[in-house]
Amino acid sequence: MSKTALLIMDLQNGIIERLPNFSGQLPHYASTIAAARAASIPVIYIKLGFRPNHPDVSPRNKMTERIKPSNGFLEGSDAVVIPASIAPIDGDIIVTKKRVSAFAGTDLELVLRSLGVEKLALAGLSTSGVVLSTVRAASDLDYGITVLQDLCFDADEEVHRVLVEKVFPRQADVKTADEWLAGL
Repeated sequence: MSKTALLIMDLQNGIIERLPNFSGQLPHYASTIAAARAASIPVIYIKLGFRPNHPDVSPRNKMTERIKPSNGFLEGSDAVVIPASIAPIDGDIIVTKKRVSAFAGTDLELVLRSLGVEKLALAGLSTSGVVLSTVRAASDLDYGITVLQDLCFDADEEVHRVLVEKVFPRQADVKTADEWLAGL
C-alpha cells in the first residue's frame, strides 16, 4: 500500500481572516487531522512566511509583491500562526513557503521522499491559490493526489466549485474528508 501524507496548507491567522465564509470550519479540520494521526498518516503543515524586510519577495511576482507594502506574513508574526485548535503536535512537520505552491522553493519534496510518501491528501486556503498550485506541482512530480473538497475554501465560491468539479478531477481524486478517511 502506498504511503500517504496529509498536507494542511495555509491555515494560518493571516489567511483565515481574509475568508469571511470560512468561520466555523476549524473543527472539521481538527477532526480530520486527528483521524489522520490515528491512522499513522504524516501530517505536514505548509505555511506562508517571509523574512523581515521581505528580501525573499520579488518585484516581478504579483502574488507576493502585494504583501510587501503591508509588511505582512513575517516569520514569527501573528499572521503565520496556526490556530491552536489545529496546531501541529510533536511528530508533525512544518514547511514554510515563500510562493503559492507548497513545493516552490521549499524542502517539501525532500521530506516526502524521505518519508516514502507517494500519495497526498490536500486541504487548504485557498482553492485557487495554494491548492491549485500544489495540485499542478504534485501531478508534475507524479504523486497520487486527493483533494479534500470540503477542507478547501476560496473567497470566490464559484471559483472553488469550478476547480473541484472541472479542473482538479483531471489530475486528482476529489473527495470529502470523510470519504478519504473511510478509504484509509
